[in-house]
Amino acid sequence: MSTPEAIEREIARQVDHYFRRTKAAVGRFGDCRATYAVFMRRPVIFTPKLALDWLAEVAAARQTAYDIKLNYKEGDWVGAGEPLMYLAGSFEHLVDLETQVLQKLGPACVAAYNAYSMCMDMPYARFLAMDARHCAGAEMAEMMAYAASVGSAAARRDGALGFVGNASDATAHFFGNQGGLGTMPHALIGYAGSTVRAAEMFVETFPGDAMTVLVDYYGQEITDALAVCRRFPEMAAAGKLSFRLDTHGGRFVEGLGPQESYAVLERHAPKALRQYRTEEELRWLVGTGVSAASIFHLRDQLDRNGFQAVKIVASSGFNPAKCHVIGSVKAPVDVVGTGSYLPDNWRETYATADVIAYDGRVSVKLGREFLLQKWQNGGAER
Repeated sequence: MSTPEAIEREIARQVDHYFRRTKAAVGRFGDCRATYAVFMRRPVIFTPKLALDWLAEVAAARQTAYDIKLNYKEGDWVGAGEPLMYLAGSFEHLVDLETQVLQKLGPACVAAYNAYSMCMDMPYARFLAMDARHCAGAEMAEMMAYAASVGSAAARRDGALGFVGNASDATAHFFGNQGGLGTMPHALIGYAGSTVRAAEMFVETFPGDAMTVLVDYYGQEITDALAVCRRFPEMAAAGKLSFRLDTHGGRFVEGLGPQESYAVLERHAPKALRQYRTEEELRWLVGTGVSAASIFHLRDQLDRNGFQAVKIVASSGFNPAKCHVIGSVKAPVDVVGTGSYLPDNWRETYATADVIAYDGRVSVKLGREFLLQKWQNGGAER
């Protein structure tokens, strides 16, 4: 737990300087009770916990109280421009908090929205959050994991399987787990010298554990998957063996090319090619890398050789748009490994806070009068 002095130093170090100057002016000319409205300019999933926890810590350090009225519950869909919450209290003790409150709220709400939409577009698949390596430090990693858990919970309420965990221990608690999930990176395959040997090393090191094996390292996704199944037939039959397709966009999965990919998709989803609108969507269906055709192809080869219980994990660029395309053809993915629910356009994550009243006197920036309606009608107090 940080000391009050440490909290104040960090606020002063991080806040926009003009808020510090306003704080000094208010301290000189007299405090008042200010009411802020916080909103975003795009639809989001409400994800307030980290911001609220921080406000509670600051309030305790400053021996003050903030009146927080939430207009939505955690996990609710919120439309563009709708006030997420109202925050009231001593103007002197609020004015220098805006920077950090918005930092902790906006990106999380957008990431939760992305996670929700991905889960809903592929409701039959489980998701694993693999975003930590893409985050700018531990604070962002915590925010994104929390966001994924909120978006996932909302999707589960609407019938999707959602996220079952994430890749690191530090944020596993957001998903109800004691630790992160995962088995092996490409580095272990290269170290072992073959995909089968890497699998053997894993089984010897972690006997009894389920195993997911990467099969794209040597460009032999089908050959190596079948070789591992034959090496560990009991695991394959028990459903404790999975293969992760992570083929990069520079080549086709083993056994496929343009013609073969079209043929595979035509067999499994004959209407799929009528729906694409962009070259990128076409690539996700029949192109290089992890496409819908490549997933169907691996499933076909596993089933044809008697390994129906073996699962498929797909990764590599599964953002909301790709999940929509892959889900639309019901590609047989058991688990999606993704960090691509992180906001792609960071400008969309900008939350905004405006003061709408001073000591109960309404005074709002011209053009922002829409922020008043929910406040005047009352909100759901925390």
